[in-house]
Amino acid sequence: MTKPRKDSALDRRQFLAATGGLLAASVPGAAKIADVIGSPSPHAASSPTHRPSGSLRKIPIGVFDPVYDHLSLDAMLDKVTALGLEAMEIGTGGYPNNHHCPLDDFIADRAKAKAWLKKFEDRGIRVATLSCHGNPIHPDAKHAQKDIDTFRKTVLLAEMLDVKVIVGFSGCPGGTPQDTQPNWITYRWPPEYAQMQDWQWKEKIIPYWKDAAKFAREHGVKRLALEMHPNFAVYNPRTLLKLREAVGEEIGANNDLSHLFWQGCDPVEVIHFLGRQGAIFHAHMKDTVFFPENVNKFGVLNFAFETSELDSASETFRAVGYGHSASLWKSIIKAYMDVGFEGILSIENEDPILAGEVGVERAAYVLKNVRRELLGE
Repeated sequence: MTKPRKDSALDRRQFLAATGGLLAASVPGAAKIADVIGSPSPHAASSPTHRPSGSLRKIPIGVFDPVYDHLSLDAMLDKVTALGLEAMEIGTGGYPNNHHCPLDDFIADRAKAKAWLKKFEDRGIRVATLSCHGNPIHPDAKHAQKDIDTFRKTVLLAEMLDVKVIVGFSGCPGGTPQDTQPNWITYRWPPEYAQMQDWQWKEKIIPYWKDAAKFAREHGVKRLALEMHPNFAVYNPRTLLKLREAVGEEIGANNDLSHLFWQGCDPVEVIHFLGRQGAIFHAHMKDTVFFPENVNKFGVLNFAFETSELDSASETFRAVGYGHSASLWKSIIKAYMDVGFEGILSIENEDPILAGEVGVERAAYVLKNVRRELLGE
């Protein structure tokens, strides 16, 4: 065993991995995080205990399947069944790939697709969403066309299987017609950046999604859940609503709060704001933990994806309850219930410490417990 340095962040990693996790937000210095990044922690501190209400909907808890890409379909379903999960989000291509859903085979043979769906139904698991996270407006025409084709095939499969929600990214084009790589523009100065951003929206983003929404609508799919994600045109509630206003009500959110925490958004406020407009179609369950000593020095645009990067990182993804308290997550689930959210709570584990299936199990434990409390079960 490597002897830890006294001044390293290994102690922090050990703490986050070994503790019950529900108090992970109380790592040293976390009290300052509200001042540093506008943390939503006041909800957890001041929110009264919610009384059970007979009108609260029991929102299904599910999981996004790439975390099980090392398993066969049947082995994955064994795992999901053992966890007592009720629904799944299945990747059909794009960045998550389609390990458990051979899209071309199913489009070519309806019987195969129906037999595949029956495996889920026999275990009481609903295929709630199909996900094709890609970049259909990538400036590389081959890249874009592959993701466009995957989206359209996913729509056809959704129509075949009566799946009502498709999840993905908005995509990101280049900044000019000559670009060969995407150009994510978030700041409109100097003036040439504003000109490029205006061109992106007028010439690429809005036209593509108008066509995509029309195609989906013609095939009975009226909910396109776009994940608000850095490096894509839709990355926060404002850009989501900008696209929704330009394209139509087929555009809504895959409300992955892990990307909004680090932007300083209040999760309950976001859910109420978008939910009142009927603009939340799906919800990824993923947390973010902040390391205040590094936020103070480096700001929030300083993410870690690997454990080796944690010493100097400002934040990283965590399983639900390992970045913010269970009390806050209870407020989040209550907010989804309050706005009449009709989707599922889909666990997406990208925790570099509790990797793979372990993170799913920990997140499921937290989510089931807070849901049980809210429903008075």
